[in-house]
Amino acid sequence: MKWQATEMDTYLRAREYVDTAIITLIPISWEKEIKQTVAMGEFISIIATEVEKQFHGRVVQFPAFSYIKSEGKVPRIERIRNWENELKAGGVKHIIYLTSDSEWKSIESDLDGMLLWLPTIPLEHMEANYKQDVITDQIKQIMPIMTNKWQSK
Repeated sequence: MKWQATEMDTYLRAREYVDTAIITLIPISWEKEIKQTVAMGEFISIIATEVEKQFHGRVVQFPAFSYIKSEGKVPRIERIRNWENELKAGGVKHIIYLTSDSEWKSIESDLDGMLLWLPTIPLEHMEANYKQDVITDQIKQIMPIMTNKWQSK
């Protein structure tokens, strides 16, 4: 389910089946590597939308957790912990973070959820059918990771 009022009606009726939050980690930079930073966010947002489609009824795709690339790791972790506390208090059992920013790998152990890092694949110049194939291949890699996570708990 997506973070939309119409989808929340469905969530409220089937809340016991929805136990996973999908949160994209989207960097923002207006000084350095602008295009690369935008591409990271664009790519991971597309992936998150496709993951939500595959697991509709089990996951909620939350708004992106956006941060300035130059923001320190400590304040970033403090902010994300607020999200984690809110979600867990509301009954979310699993939090899955999706990102293309490799910086998150260095603080992965500070997260209460599972981090899935995917390198950015530049989609801007691809033909539509090839672009869809690339995205489908990425989703095929993510699906077993997520289902294993659910089965392990």
